[in-house]
Amino acid sequence: MLKKILLIVCPVLLFVSLRAAAIEVTSEKVETWKQAAGKGDAAAQYNLGVCYHNGEGVALDYHEAVKWYRKAAEQGHPWAQCNLGLMYENGQGVARSYAEAVTWYRKAVGQGEVNALNNLGAMYENGKGVTRDYIEAARLYRMASEKGHPWSPYFLGNLYLSGKGVVKSDADAVVWFRKSAEPGNAAAQFALGVMYVSGKGVSKSDAEGAKWFRKAAEQGHAEAQHNLGTMYLYGKGVAKSDAEAAKWYRKAADQGNAEAQCQLGNLYQYGRGVARNNAEAMAWFRKSAEQGFPLASFNIGVMYESGQGDLRNDAEAVKWYRRAAEQGDAKAQHNLGNMCRSGRGVAQSDVEAAKWYRKAADQGVAESQCQLGSMYEHGKGVAENYTEAVKWYRKAADQGFADAQNQLGVMYKNGKGVEPDEVEAVRLYMLAAGQGNARAQNNLGGMYLFGRGVAQSDTEAAKWFRKSAGQGDSIGQTMLGMMYSSGKGSPKSDPDAEKWIRKAADQAQPQAREEQDKLHKP
Repeated sequence: MLKKILLIVCPVLLFVSLRAAAIEVTSEKVETWKQAAGKGDAAAQYNLGVCYHNGEGVALDYHEAVKWYRKAAEQGHPWAQCNLGLMYENGQGVARSYAEAVTWYRKAVGQGEVNALNNLGAMYENGKGVTRDYIEAARLYRMASEKGHPWSPYFLGNLYLSGKGVVKSDADAVVWFRKSAEPGNAAAQFALGVMYVSGKGVSKSDAEGAKWFRKAAEQGHAEAQHNLGTMYLYGKGVAKSDAEAAKWYRKAADQGNAEAQCQLGNLYQYGRGVARNNAEAMAWFRKSAEQGFPLASFNIGVMYESGQGDLRNDAEAVKWYRRAAEQGDAKAQHNLGNMCRSGRGVAQSDVEAAKWYRKAADQGVAESQCQLGSMYEHGKGVAENYTEAVKWYRKAADQGFADAQNQLGVMYKNGKGVEPDEVEAVRLYMLAAGQGNARAQNNLGGMYLFGRGVAQSDTEAAKWFRKSAGQGDSIGQTMLGMMYSSGKGSPKSDPDAEKWIRKAADQAQPQAREEQDKLHKP
């Protein structure tokens, strides 16, 4: 199953304010800075801190970085103040202290340092070292944006998207995302792509969405690579190409993106854009599942149940279905219900089956709703309750699930859990029969044959029995044979009667065998 593109907004990240003179860092230059720093030169102290922070020209040493940042910061060097705040924020070379981080960011902000403006905004947004204050965060992000900070417009866009500290506005979110995206911020490019694909704050455009996803993907943004793969898979905004989808999913998967790993597994499973390879499919599903992605666990369960990739193993299928089901995956909950009901790979238990069907049904899975209705109708795993059966059949029927439409029709015909209503039964049979449901076609044929809830018509009865018989349904075959034998609804034809009744008898249909005996009597 291929996941649709969802709006994903990255969490707030601190922009690392590490800058030194735009020159190559050599051991000679480091020695020069050490001498100048020892004499109290703030710029040299700052540059030396950067060298130790990055491990450039010297061995990486956060404690030394903090020492030199502090010396420069205490002399009022704004970049050093900002970076010292960052060291406190991250607990690098010093005990983590959000309060100290705020103190140093604030000192740098007092001198107009743009990265400190952004970082202090993040502290207010996340309530680190200060009381959370979205309004103040927005103010600081706006100031940093006006000074050209590359990340602040993106963060401000997120606030507009969520309505935190500002009046919620998708259109304003787009404006700020664009300010960050156009200079090349990959996270903002990704966010802008999502806005175009979802039509939030801007006219919906898959082509524009794909364009921005590509810009971010080419910079290595994993979520953008995943979404661009999905655009290629479905031909949204780009020419449909399974090979391109596989290429971009692989790039994201190699970065550990669990959704992309699962999608790449799907492509290997079905041979789309790559050579079909169940072993590769299983390997990618496992990588994804190990990260806790429930759809991957579900897919592993399917492969074990159906015997793909490895020998069939119902117990393993149950294990993986259970893992996904416990994470809330509705399809896994349904399949686990099936395994419990049939006793495959697990001890048979209608109670357990009903439990898992209910979980999936509550999430709107029509097939589970129908199964739960059946369990209430027949008192399997739950107390028999026709009213509850009707409730669940109706939920599934309202979603167009043919089996449920047929079963709800049966409840109306027999007056179980509802007042008897043969007209409503016919309407429901018609809906299900129109979808090719053989049992509903038989039931509808019977209603026409006896004029129940509809005007009697042998011709219509024969028509619906023929549809069912053509699908191999033994009851439909029997009834159609009887119609030919009696000449009702179609010209009398003993050979046709014999043909259809033999087909049903070959399936051990009891009434067909009786009719077969009648046909052979002299």
